Amino acid sequence: MELPERDGDGYLANMNLWTPEIGRAMAEADGFALDDVKWNHVLKAREYYEDESVVPPIRKFAKYLGEDQKELFRIWMTGPMKPITKYGGLPKPTGCV
Repeated sequence: MELPERDGDGYLANMNLWTPEIGRAMAEADGFALDDVKWNHVLKAREYYEDESVVPPIRKFAKYLGEDQKELFRIWMTGPMKPITKYGGLPKPTGCV
């Protein structure tokens, strides 16, 4: 699959081009494994963005998921909001991620 244009951080230049297939292909191209749990986080972040028109900070997102914030960091092994938003075709998070 040919990926749409991405910026220097790997985010889609045009977030309107995102599809689930593109999100998964972006992760694969980056060598990032998206299991079912991580993919669910990506989809939930998109759901939150559609409802609120903003990328949630990690604390709000953990509460939205009903999960412990520390668990999200353990699952993602990094600041979770960056890969979640990148592979979800969402804008880059701001603030502490």
